[in-house]
Order: sequence, then structure tokens, then C-alpha cells
Amino acid sequence: MIDVQQVGLTIGPFEYPMHWRNIILYHLGIGFGASDLDYVYERAQGGLKVCPSYAVIPVFQPFFEILDRLKIDLSTVLHGEQAIRLHRPLPSSGKLMSTVKVAGIYDKKKAALVVLETETKDEQGDVVNETRMSLFCRGLGGWGGDSGPKAEAVHVPRDKAPDFEIAYKTSPDQAAIYRLSGDVNPLHIDPQAAKAAGFPKPILHGLCTFGFATRAILAGACAGDVGRFKGFQVRFADVVYPGETITTRGWSVGNGRYVIEAATERAVVLSHALAEVG
Repeated sequence: MIDVQQVGLTIGPFEYPMHWRNIILYHLGIGFGASDLDYVYERAQGGLKVCPSYAVIPVFQPFFEILDRLKIDLSTVLHGEQAIRLHRPLPSSGKLMSTVKVAGIYDKKKAALVVLETETKDEQGDVVNETRMSLFCRGLGGWGGDSGPKAEAVHVPRDKAPDFEIAYKTSPDQAAIYRLSGDVNPLHIDPQAAKAAGFPKPILHGLCTFGFATRAILAGACAGDVGRFKGFQVRFADVVYPGETITTRGWSVGNGRYVIEAATERAVVLSHALAEVG
């Protein structure tokens, strides 16, 4: 049984060095290529850009640490929702310091819903970004606890065409590359682990799909300016298999907000999603 008394537990700060090799490796993992020099060349004119979705990478260490503190087996975890908020563009050098907090533990009967919040600061102590993730931990529910707040519903305006629609094809090797940025769950590389989890083959990391959608928002709503990207929240609705195409659509709903939906050839994979741009 999960220890609900751990709600409020905060650990850190954890130091993370920003290095161009790690940044470029992440960018390759979310589909940037040789034609995207600003993201894959450390001597790019104007400096190396950092995709806003990189905000999830410096918090991997505290994320795994807190799962260990909560005695949660990674193989039971399904990523339900993810949100990031950027206060300024991520730097391409220097050090970042991150803390992680257990914001909530809720009883979903067959699973526990664990909500984690992180805060990342730069060397000057200024907040760079915050993240929030919701994790379904199978087999840990049923203690009769609070089921948690109702999730915000985000409805796609089907009565009008999207303001942008951008498709990126993933590589058959996409998960093999992305995992080198820190998420080494065997579900994404080992066929036997994937079958044990109920999938016919390894699936793409949800945060890799999140990164592909972030790229589309940058191109479709921010004119490529990472400084305009302020936030992004999603619900993971279905899996992506490496080699599939991810099509991201965005509808402007005013005040710099876009309703976002991402889908493969088979299904909607990111739903109830909102992006905020400046």
C-alpha cells in the first residue's frame, strides 16, 4: 500500500549541468535533424536553442529518487498527464537546480494517482520552469482514500479548421535514441518488457511524443521563437509506436492560448491539451 503520509514531501535541490551534447542528443530524440542547425549544432549562429520540452529532462533524477522513496515499482507506472511552464528560455550552458514535491496521492481504486510538481532554478536562483506530472501506479489503489479533483476538460473546437497542422514522422529508432536522455524504462526498448505490459512491441516514450508536439507548437504558433513558448499541458490518450507519424493540430482560443490535439494514423495520442504562447 502506498504511503499517503508522504504528500507534501519535497526533496532536492538536485544539480543538473546543461551541456550541449546532452541538449543535442535530446533534440535528436524528438526528431530534430541536420536541417535544424539551431537545435543540433553547438556553434549555431545566434547560439544553440533549447526546445522548451527539455524542461522535463533535469528533473529525471529527482523523479526516480522520489519514486524510490514512495516504494513505487517503475513497471507499474503509467504516465497520465504532463504540464510544463516556462518563465524564461532554458539556458544552453551552466547549472540548473531542481526540487520535486509530492503534491497529491489519490485513490483510483485499481491504481494510485500520484501527482508530482517540480521547480527548476538557474545559478542565480531565478525560476526557469515548473513541471507537473500525474502518474497512475497500477495495483496501489483501493484504500478508500480521496479520488482527487476532477481533471479540467479541454474541448477541441471541431466547428472550425485548426490554425496550424504539422506532421512529423518518427523514426523506427526514435525510442532507442530518446531513452539516452534519461528515461531508460525497458518498456520502450525491450520487446519482452513491452509484451509483459500488454503491448505488441516497444512503445515511444510519452514525453517523446510531448516533445514532438512541442516542436509543432514552436513552428505553428511561435514562429520558431522559444522565448514565446510559455506553457503546455497534455493528457496521454494513447501510445505511439516508433515509425508512426505524429500530426499536431492547434486551434487559437484567444489570449495566446491554443487547444492542442496530436494523433497518429491510428488514434488521438495527446488530448485535453492546452498551449500558451506570448
